[in-house]
Amino acid sequence: MLVTLSTTHVPATDLGFLLHKNPARAQQVEVSTGTAHVFYPEADEHRCTVALLLEVDPIGLVRSARAGSAEGAALAQYVNDRPYAASSLLAVALGKAFASARRGVSRERPALVDVALPLEVHVPALSCRGGVDVAHRFLAPLGWRVEATAVPLDETFPEWGDSRYVDLRLTGELRLADALNHLYVALPVLDDARHHWIGTDEIDKLLRAGSGWLATHPDRDLITRRYLGHRTALARRAIERLAEVDDAAPEALDDATAPPVAAAGGPRTAEHEEDAGRPVPLALQRHGAVLAALRSAGAQRVVDLGCGAGAFLQALLAESAFTEVVGVDVSARALEVAARRLRLDRLPERQRARIRLLQSGLTYTDARLRGYDAAVLMEVVEHLDPDRLPALEHAVFGAAAPTTVVVTTPNVEYNVRFEGLAAGAFRHRDHRFEWTRQEFAGWAAAVGERHGYAVRLLGVGDDDPEVGTPTQLAVFTRRAAEVAA
Repeated sequence: MLVTLSTTHVPATDLGFLLHKNPARAQQVEVSTGTAHVFYPEADEHRCTVALLLEVDPIGLVRSARAGSAEGAALAQYVNDRPYAASSLLAVALGKAFASARRGVSRERPALVDVALPLEVHVPALSCRGGVDVAHRFLAPLGWRVEATAVPLDETFPEWGDSRYVDLRLTGELRLADALNHLYVALPVLDDARHHWIGTDEIDKLLRAGSGWLATHPDRDLITRRYLGHRTALARRAIERLAEVDDAAPEALDDATAPPVAAAGGPRTAEHEEDAGRPVPLALQRHGAVLAALRSAGAQRVVDLGCGAGAFLQALLAESAFTEVVGVDVSARALEVAARRLRLDRLPERQRARIRLLQSGLTYTDARLRGYDAAVLMEVVEHLDPDRLPALEHAVFGAAAPTTVVVTTPNVEYNVRFEGLAAGAFRHRDHRFEWTRQEFAGWAAAVGERHGYAVRLLGVGDDDPEVGTPTQLAVFTRRAAEVAA
């Protein structure tokens, strides 16, 4: 099985530095199913092509097969398309041969790893369940121009129709790391037949390779199920983690289109915007409103659930009243970004002692999150599938049970006021739902009743007389705490 990748970037031989593979010599990489060969059919200043050829050992493949695999039938173990058609086996070889390139690492050309290069990919024989249409559905949303040609079952007898194999050609301008990660996921997903053991570690592999694109892909759930071999429990867990990733894109929409209304008591950065006569972004208005709620509650120890890249953690750390700040996110990558944003490695010792970052899923109970004064769920709940809301409710209000919980979420009624947002569309592709004011009030009241919280509803942003405010906010206060006070 074979895949080639070409570039016309000048000088094109920079491809060798990005891939950590010298065009002047062929290299071999041993994998569990055989030997992967890396070589360059062409390499000059104007065009460079790298080829990855996987030479499958059929006997070794049988010996490494596990019970219940796709090759479980006795004859199919020896007579199959594995040595010839691109599949998950080729993805494994690609992942091992180009591991550094997939991570976006290059010692010799560090500035080039983030540059979109003109790329061409050719997979002459790709096993593709669903045919040409599925190939387009997967790859076109990622920025590729897709040319997929179905391979006939037999050219002599065209009436027999097409096989499940396609000749795939992709062209586009992408970062090399992104292109390789697209292929790493696409090969097993399009084949839809994994040929090795699938465990929980495959979830992490998928999320790493899908970083930056999978969470918002139109066929996210289909891709996830196929990649994980239709293991329902694994796919569900992966989809939950994708849905819980805090994405900055919704804030970008709000910031660009929200009316220029400042939130009273907002963080210092919002005040600066107002003093300078500039519109205050809705994201900063939310920060100000949540900070005001936390101050009013007298909270000192605060957990930001779904903290993402840490924008609100900065606002919390800026106020000395918050003596302990904990950022929680399911995404390790988001927490790494947050650590860089907060400059944790440079903070004075006293400041550093106030902040912790924890990786945790919001739909699972976590003993580390119990006993805090307040928890914040800012623009988080709408990223969960509705049937996962009870799990989040139990984890936050039942198990963690902070004294105060502050929740913000979009008001779908206000969407008609956003320019460029199509009728009926959500503010972000990863939103699983967006509530009306009545729906949010009903959910909040029910949660409060079930877990002993009084609820106060507020709005954030311009209060339109017809559709309300762009952001809805609920402050949950434990009744036991009110009595004690």
